Amino acid sequence: MKKSANLAALVGAGLLMSTLSGCGGGAETHSDFDNVDVTQPVTDWQLVWSDEFDSSSIDSTKWTHEVNCTGGGNNEKQCYTDSSDNAYVANGMLNIVALPAAEGAEKPYTSARLVTRNKADFKYGRIEMRAQLPFGQGSWPAFWMMPTDSVYGGWPKSGEIDILEAVNLKVVGEDGVAEANVHGTLHYGREWPNNVYSGKSYQLPNGVNPADDFHTYAIEWQEGEIRWYVDGYLYATQRQSKVRYNANGDAVGLAHRGWFAEYFNIATGELETHWDAAPFDQKFYLILNLAVGGNWPENVNNLGIDASAFADGQRFKVDYIRVYECSTNPVTGKGCDTVRGGYDSPDDALVAGLAPIPTNASGIVQSLTIFDGTPNPNWAAWDCCGGTTPALVADAQRGDVYEFSVGAAPTVNGFTSRAEFISLPGVASPFDASGITEIGYIRFDMQVTSAPGNSSAPWIFKVESVGANSAVELELTASTEAAAPVTGQWQTYTFPLQMLADAGLDVAAIDVVMIFPAWGQGEGAVYRLDNVEITLDYPELVLFADEANPDWPLWDCCGGSVPTEVMDDAEHGTVAQFSIGATPTVMGFSNRTENGGSGEVFDASLLTNGGVVQFEMKVVSAPTNAAAAWLFKLEANGSGDGAVELNLADSVEQAAPVTGQWQTYTFNLADIAATGFDVSAIDVLMVFPAWGQGEGAVYRLDNVIIKQL
Repeated sequence: MKKSANLAALVGAGLLMSTLSGCGGGAETHSDFDNVDVTQPVTDWQLVWSDEFDSSSIDSTKWTHEVNCTGGGNNEKQCYTDSSDNAYVANGMLNIVALPAAEGAEKPYTSARLVTRNKADFKYGRIEMRAQLPFGQGSWPAFWMMPTDSVYGGWPKSGEIDILEAVNLKVVGEDGVAEANVHGTLHYGREWPNNVYSGKSYQLPNGVNPADDFHTYAIEWQEGEIRWYVDGYLYATQRQSKVRYNANGDAVGLAHRGWFAEYFNIATGELETHWDAAPFDQKFYLILNLAVGGNWPENVNNLGIDASAFADGQRFKVDYIRVYECSTNPVTGKGCDTVRGGYDSPDDALVAGLAPIPTNASGIVQSLTIFDGTPNPNWAAWDCCGGTTPALVADAQRGDVYEFSVGAAPTVNGFTSRAEFISLPGVASPFDASGITEIGYIRFDMQVTSAPGNSSAPWIFKVESVGANSAVELELTASTEAAAPVTGQWQTYTFPLQMLADAGLDVAAIDVVMIFPAWGQGEGAVYRLDNVEITLDYPELVLFADEANPDWPLWDCCGGSVPTEVMDDAEHGTVAQFSIGATPTVMGFSNRTENGGSGEVFDASLLTNGGVVQFEMKVVSAPTNAAAAWLFKLEANGSGDGAVELNLADSVEQAAPVTGQWQTYTFNLADIAATGFDVSAIDVLMVFPAWGQGEGAVYRLDNVIIKQL
């Protein structure tokens, strides 16, 4: 279920009676696909708890009825009761029935929610249910899990596991297609309303609808990983995040972006982010319910609730629920995976989570261009409240810029990435700036063409995030430039992200950037904006461009030659020239002190998203061995911390050298980092024919650079 803060009351201390035990740790799994029957749990799954619903009534030693009319925290339209009209066992089936309520009732429908808390609480295992789902606009069946003890904090900081949800099954929309999705989801992260969730939907093959018959829904939950199945088919895998570290032990990104937890360190009192198995490393209990309406079902498909679908009751029928323990390793739950090949691929089953990038990490550092002369479809120019439409106009100095105006009605103007203001093909895209908080900034250019009638009106910069749940408002004079607008003059304004974060902004989900005269004081103002971006100053290393970089001298590793600087054509001017004789060698540029360099390694971590190594090369004389492969190589931190070697044909250009011709070669740093190479300590860059095959080669390099594109 997707719920709001009311659910915090569901989680509290309690006795744990029927449990599967385990403890925290790594998330690696090693499944032997050749020895797993993907249609059945493997033999090491041992049944530890079940309800076959073969008795004449609901087993009160296993289930507790929740009785309330709180709407589940989702504005649902039912009261949950303990009436046998809403939940009963018959013919070997549990029936949860949603019915119209009596006239004058607090909510228009009644239904049931059953929980196992303090009667059956589990940590790791295979949890499965065979059920037939209800249908109709407004129906919302769910089989899910909540933590028995809220050890990491209120919902959803201590986690939520949705094994199965579906809404509005069989409802035919305007496209003529009947709703048939089932969903598996995790909720986690910061406390509501700054929480996040990640998951995946699935449709049964051949157009089969889950409301037409019984199907088996299951998760397999182990330390650091949860997998979702329907009828034995794996359709989603979620994992804990995996932090990437450089040679200095600094976090430089996420090798896998999965779930995360945020809670206070009990010893230091500091709020910390954890990228480990938490919060899904504690005991959870089972929940079965059928909601009617609510925020999700009422806002999709045909909208609202179809009363006729519930007139005779909608039934969530459950044949059985079974919980298995992995006897191979009950402590971690690992070793009993019922999987199919490919579940490591994002194109197949692996789901990316929404963990923030470590504060000092740069593995997934990125910038956002909100506007630079071309509108960003994901960020709309926006007049909040004044009724105007921001317009693209031609500026004599800048070309196309956005022009905003303020009339008699008080308003604020700027750019937004909230769904209600985005037109197709744009997509609401809140920006996660947490990876560049310490080094990034929001910057824009502004020209006031007509000042407000109130000449003393302050000009305001405002940023919002998480749907306005977090916001910071500052005067333009608080910018790095500390300048007030001057009518008719283009001016640049810069606001460091750290300053905004210190002022209380949640920089992980920025969705509005606004610039405007203070509310109610802006009538008559007309102003233009350009180059609106959330970015950082990327490092850049030039090893050779018209002359050698003294910190990175030309270098022949082993051949005894001295690379030289020579004149080439008018376009290239001075270039670096390398020659290979009979002695095998490799050549390029070295920063190491023993080779005459400065010894200050280059940290390209900030460039691993969008950065490149790029150079131009001309082969003057080919090697005697015409078949010799031409290679590009980087080394890090004295080479003891690794190296990466690639064929020039593996470059972006995918071109082999042609003698006498200048050619450009580009290698993406993201691809280089993905090999496991430590891009944070680069100290050698080489280009050469393969070892022992280069005799006779003479070649030139120019414009050798590591930069952000």
